Amino acid sequence: MTTKNDGGRWYRRFGTHLLLIMILITLPLVGLILAVDCQQAEEALTAGDELLREQTEKSVVQSVRLVDAGLKLFDGTLDSRMEEGFGPVTAEYERAGRDAGAMDLSRVQEELGGEVDIYVINESGIVEYTTYPPDLGLDFREIPYFFDRVTEIRLGDAFVADRVVTEPAGGMLRKYAYLPSPDHRYVFELGLVCNATEADRYAPDYQTLKEDLMRLNPALTEIRFFDRYGRPINVTEADSPVVPATVDPVAVAVIEEGESRTFVDGTAGTITRYLLVDLSDPGSPSDTSRVAELTYTTAPLEARIMEVWRIHAAIVLVLGLAACCIAIPASRRITRPVRELVDDVDRIASGDLDHRVRVSAGTEFARLSESIGITVDSLKGNIQRLRESEEALRQYSARLEEQVQERTADLEESNRAANLFLDIMVHDINNANTVAIGYTQFLVDALEGERRETAGKMLGQLEQSSAIIGRVATLRMARASGAALRPVDLDRAIREQAAGHPAVRYEGRPVDVLADDLLPEVFSNLIGNVEKFGGPDVEIAIQVEDRGEDLLVSVEDDGPGIPDAVKGEPFRRFRKGSESFAGTGLGLYICRTLIERYGGEIRAEDRVPGHPGSGTAIRFSLRKAPKE
Repeated sequence: MTTKNDGGRWYRRFGTHLLLIMILITLPLVGLILAVDCQQAEEALTAGDELLREQTEKSVVQSVRLVDAGLKLFDGTLDSRMEEGFGPVTAEYERAGRDAGAMDLSRVQEELGGEVDIYVINESGIVEYTTYPPDLGLDFREIPYFFDRVTEIRLGDAFVADRVVTEPAGGMLRKYAYLPSPDHRYVFELGLVCNATEADRYAPDYQTLKEDLMRLNPALTEIRFFDRYGRPINVTEADSPVVPATVDPVAVAVIEEGESRTFVDGTAGTITRYLLVDLSDPGSPSDTSRVAELTYTTAPLEARIMEVWRIHAAIVLVLGLAACCIAIPASRRITRPVRELVDDVDRIASGDLDHRVRVSAGTEFARLSESIGITVDSLKGNIQRLRESEEALRQYSARLEEQVQERTADLEESNRAANLFLDIMVHDINNANTVAIGYTQFLVDALEGERRETAGKMLGQLEQSSAIIGRVATLRMARASGAALRPVDLDRAIREQAAGHPAVRYEGRPVDVLADDLLPEVFSNLIGNVEKFGGPDVEIAIQVEDRGEDLLVSVEDDGPGIPDAVKGEPFRRFRKGSESFAGTGLGLYICRTLIERYGGEIRAEDRVPGHPGSGTAIRFSLRKAPKE
């Protein structure tokens, strides 16, 4: 499905591209649709699993409530029997002179048939006397809500029947009832043990309930029930209402907070639910509420979700293969006109411009074939015109080369003439200036008064003219010199120029920089420029700082300074720092030209930063000469 061009590069055919595009469009689209469907299936499975858990939990609550309702009916049939049982107890209390310690509880128990245990609870909530030794000394203050209810009964005058509750030891059913003593110092409690028939008929069968619920929900792996103290029902062997060793703290928290709790263990793949079944009754001292702990496993749900993903993956694979099988013949049929068109164009490209393009089926391909034929005809005409243009261009190039040679000769002649004029100005005019300066100096020394002043002005103009010619000569040398830079002693160049100027202070050491013989001109122009514009009392300081591979040279003065607005002007050609300063504007321009030739940069700054009137600092950089 590939072809190789003359340059050795491989190109895929249009059919290959079309096939890949069809596959790349079909497979992601199918995959996206199936992924969305799989996601929806996963959400449906998850929602179904959650709904099943909700139904299971509703069944648990309803089952416990139903069992409690049946127990409550049985409970009501025992109230009159329990109330009659308090007659012998109260009579014995009166016989003992209202001394609970002198009561013969065993005799009263025999009188009541031996099926009832008697408890005497003092005002501190402690079982002070009883016929049931395991509960002797039981302190109800450890159960605040029950202690408050017992205290309320003790201070009242009414008989209070309690609910039938499951005994902590072994799950035996007991019916409790309470009556305050005549002097309200004690609460008498009777505990009737239900007979075997009654126990079998009304005792909550949590084991059967557990088995039924686990059949209903396969994901349910464990069910446990706890009373309001957090003790497992029908499991504990404790004899007291609260046994810390067997208390479930989560169940206690659920009872106290009145809200169910959920715990998810992703590592173990389990979900644990603590359900509160509120069975509290304001008319009964005991709270028969239950907490159901249901443990679910997520393994079945995860297995079903994984199976859904596997099925969808298989569908994607099958559809992908089907798409490939359909795409191959489809792409071949679609690209047949293109292949024919490519073959025809290849023949034309190889030089056979008389070959005609075959007209393929379809309006677009027919128009394309006609367009290519028109293009080929136009190309043949363009080739003919191009050959004619090439001949004309060759003749023009020959004429242009002759003109360039003529212009080059004229330019060289003009350059020689310009150099001749500069030589005349620099040599002959400067010689004339030198003679005129000599005679004028003689007049200044010989004359007096106004004439001497006039001669001094003439001498100054002649010296300025000579200086201009000298700068022009220096500028010409700087521009015309093509010699390579070489090591030059910077220290020596500074000291030679500072020797004739007492106002210059310089302390340095020998160091070589990359420059040429014109380096002293930089310091000559800078020092002369300061003396010209700074006045007779100006002081100049030259400093050299080592900056690694470069040196930073500073020429500072305490003259009038340069305003910030024109600090860049002095370095431009024929520009002055200020209109109040006389000069040609070439001195600092020559300094800039030489410093840039040496590979450095030059700038004007305030000697005291932020105070332009306190003097100027001209700073420029020079490259160190490499050591041999």
